[in-house]
Amino acid sequence: MTSATGRSLLELIDGADERGLAAAGLACLDRCLPLLAGDRGEALRPVWAAVARGDGAAWGEAVAKARVELDGAPGDDAGAVRGMLADAPLDWAAGSLRGWAGTCSATALALHGRYDTGDVPDGLVERCRAGDADGAGPLLAGELRRQQAVLESVAHGPTGLRRARELSVEGGRVLRAVVSRRARTA
Repeated sequence: MTSATGRSLLELIDGADERGLAAAGLACLDRCLPLLAGDRGEALRPVWAAVARGDGAAWGEAVAKARVELDGAPGDDAGAVRGMLADAPLDWAAGSLRGWAGTCSATALALHGRYDTGDVPDGLVERCRAGDADGAGPLLAGELRRQQAVLESVAHGPTGLRRARELSVEGGRVLRAVVSRRARTA
């Protein structure tokens, strides 16, 4: 599945600047927060504010604070979500942010894919990121579209962050509903 601009997710990540990369990784993390116990959405607000300002010092401080606030007992999915935050670079540099955004992208897609089918076929996440979403369930395909839309929105500058945040909130609601439905039927 390619984006509205005809580019794969990998191409969008490769072409993003620091702000776009930070927003992409943060949005993936934000959408996966429903996998942690309790309401944790406010913990990332200062990190989003640092991205909006493009302030590397504020970014590092906000990430460090969010790590403390979101610390907790590891679990399969919760551990993966906390791992995304633990791996966030404290420096505002394209290279480290690109690696982190790519890892967050793959992790978020894998988590969403597991809630589609329980097991994600080998190679599906990487195929989706490269533009081939054949075999992706609706939750995985939706997450892929959101990741692409976040990167495309942020490419338009700081005003695109509002749209990125809206997509993140929407995706979090979708995942929260799926997790809640599974808990009721389990």
